[in-house]
Amino acid sequence: MLLASSFSAGVLAQNKTPTKNEEDEVVRVETELVDVPVVVTDRAGKPVLNLKQNNFTVFEDGKTQEVTDFAATSAPFEVALLLDTSGSTRSDLALIQRAAQSFIDSLRPGDRVSIIAFKTDDDGQRKTAAADLVVALTDNRAALRSAVERVSTSNGTPYYDGLMQVVEKVFATAPKEQFRGRRALVALTDGVDSTSVSGFDEAREGLEEAGIVCYFIEVDTRPFFEEGLLGSCEGGAVTRFSAAQIRRYFRSFGSKSNVEQTSNFCELGDFERLAISKKLYEIADFEMNIVAKRSGGKVFPAGDLNDARAAFKSVAAEIGTKYSLGYYSSNGKRDGSYRKIRVELRGLPLGVQVRAREGYTAPVN
Repeated sequence: MLLASSFSAGVLAQNKTPTKNEEDEVVRVETELVDVPVVVTDRAGKPVLNLKQNNFTVFEDGKTQEVTDFAATSAPFEVALLLDTSGSTRSDLALIQRAAQSFIDSLRPGDRVSIIAFKTDDDGQRKTAAADLVVALTDNRAALRSAVERVSTSNGTPYYDGLMQVVEKVFATAPKEQFRGRRALVALTDGVDSTSVSGFDEAREGLEEAGIVCYFIEVDTRPFFEEGLLGSCEGGAVTRFSAAQIRRYFRSFGSKSNVEQTSNFCELGDFERLAISKKLYEIADFEMNIVAKRSGGKVFPAGDLNDARAAFKSVAAEIGTKYSLGYYSSNGKRDGSYRKIRVELRGLPLGVQVRAREGYTAPVN
């Protein structure tokens, strides 16, 4: 009798026509909440605060989406702070530490911070640069101060590996509800990688998939870097390109290029060395800007490390004025396609501008 009742109930459930709400729930199960960090500024570039959910309209590939989650600017953030402590910054470690501490102090109570820096591993035979998770996410200011004091330096720049640690370690798990759409990377760097195992595309895809808004304080280290490039190798040139950097330079010409290639730094003339340096910094600038723009973040140029503190203050101010929107895509296909996001404002005066995440890659089965 129990079996017959169960069977009957199952048949009835199969034959029942789903209601609109049930259909919506099915779509939401099959899709994932898309988080969209947003900043709104007036004509003068000052943040516009106290907006409501109905001030925003979200479009995905041109189609209006229903905003189901909304967090105002007062909600807390989780921040991965990446400090480039390699190369030309090694002699300025104390300056980096002071700037980082000032940034942490300027965040709000409830904001959580993790710190990633670079270090040199020595196995007795070889020294290698590595990205180092100094401290996991915490709002304990004493623990963060101690972590800043422990930050060390490296003999190379595993910048892409540092970005991957943000994805794979700092933000490896889904955020708690109060931090949905409110995760950020803040990187103090020149963006010129030299020793990473990971590549830029891998890091970019990871950051985009995780919906992390990315800020870069782009320090101009090129003049210092190029001072040590010139001269004879026998004369003890201070700075040399890594093999990975030289390969990155030649790849920029394309596979059909006739440019003569070499991976031996000492075979390069001064003109070639400066050309490679120029291209590496151009690549780094492009990469930082594309990641920042697509995530809804921003690049803050800093002439040198002395300017970093002011740039950090600007980043902290923007993080404190971010809105977060969330929606379940009306496109339930799990096809791995890239979907473009556009956010428009309603009920606000002319001249108000919005900067938001520009898109995401849909999941696949």
